[in-house]
Amino acid sequence: MVAPEKNSSEQIDHSGIVKLFAHLFSYVFHPLFVPLYVTGFLAFVHPGYFVGFSEDGKKKLLLLVFINAFAFPAITVLLLKGLGFIRSVYLRTQTDRIIPYIASMTFFFWTQYVLRQQSYVPRILVSFMFGVFLSTSAALIANIYYKISMHAIGMGGLLALFLVIMGEGSMLMTWPLSLAVLLTGLVCTSRLVVSDHRPREIYMGLVLGMLCQFIAVIINL
Repeated sequence: MVAPEKNSSEQIDHSGIVKLFAHLFSYVFHPLFVPLYVTGFLAFVHPGYFVGFSEDGKKKLLLLVFINAFAFPAITVLLLKGLGFIRSVYLRTQTDRIIPYIASMTFFFWTQYVLRQQSYVPRILVSFMFGVFLSTSAALIANIYYKISMHAIGMGGLLALFLVIMGEGSMLMTWPLSLAVLLTGLVCTSRLVVSDHRPREIYMGLVLGMLCQFIAVIINL
């Protein structure tokens, strides 16, 4: 019988497809993208937080978050790689992550500070960005001991925010929360498939991201 060889070949193809989708989810839900997704959701999907904002106003706010919370950290990592301070833009080692963590903390703190100074910006967005700052700070400390998953931290923060919104009762969160849970599972599973993270580093990242968001809510709301 030649069936075993056929099954082996199919298994290899399936493994390739799984890794392809794992890489895709890892890129699409990179932690630097999460603040953009959250801002977009609050501004363009949630019916209550941005009442009175024009479309241009929402886009300008999204641009502000893009520049400060995505572009600046990303450019910093590219510069660090170009100058030889880190070995890879993928930050695969704990050593490579130290300077990017510190730089990102600075940019995230600045973003929440700028948003906080604008009285018209909903406090939920200020709270979220403060939570991102807290989780990055905590990740820097955790990085001393082990390589915690940044992807899991980001998705944990997003999931926690949706739970907070559900608790407020300002929007029916059935489909957004269900989607967030599904995406969190897919992203965390993807990191187990295509990275060298151990399960505990994924779980700890998820818990850390959620915990820091809950702390930020207590402080800011």
